[in-house]
Amino acid sequence: MNRYERPAAQGEAVIQYLDGDFRILKPGSHVLCAVTGREIPLSELRYWSVERQEAYADHEVAMQVYEEKFRKRG
Repeated sequence: MNRYERPAAQGEAVIQYLDGDFRILKPGSHVLCAVTGREIPLSELRYWSVERQEAYADHEVAMQVYEEKFRKRG
């Protein structure tokens, strides 16, 4: 390890989900999917809800939440 490398943070990160981006409030290696509970490495985090401030494991889970939200409104 050289002086510019830092040990990778372990555990669950705390994230603020923004439109098209996110801000790491507490470093960690992953977040948990709000629906499935699966660990999502931060490098693979692609789907989340700004409104609900929660992460989703993949596009299928994100669509499931989106469809449920609009079914309740209908």
